[in-house]
Amino acid sequence: MSITNGNGNGHRPKPKNVLGGELQVCCTSPMTGFYRDGYCKTGANDVGRHTVCAIVTDEFLEFSVSRGNDLVTPHPEWGFPGLKAGDKWCLCVLRWKEAFDAGMAPPVVLEATNEASLQHVSLEQLKGLSTED
Repeated sequence: MSITNGNGNGHRPKPKNVLGGELQVCCTSPMTGFYRDGYCKTGANDVGRHTVCAIVTDEFLEFSVSRGNDLVTPHPEWGFPGLKAGDKWCLCVLRWKEAFDAGMAPPVVLEATNEASLQHVSLEQLKGLSTED
């Protein structure tokens, strides 16, 4: 039996960030990520592709609500605390791109943004709003 999606030693490769390094934790308070493990990891079940680690702003939260995605209201039944400006959160890459195109995208943490994001946005777009110098 061979593993077709592994790294040769029987384990899946560790996720990479958009800079090519090992994916870093985005946030554990509040606990973020599609898998609620603090990382912007993605997989077959993550149809929204929660791959962009962003520091949400009031402007972005208002934009998201206006697009039908309320990230402000807590939903404890889903383990969702509700977000406030300054929280880090793994955003859906296409929502971030939509906000970027509208001039409302929040800053991103490149080391914690999954390389899968580059299928939809460019590194230059992400770097333009990165928290790094």
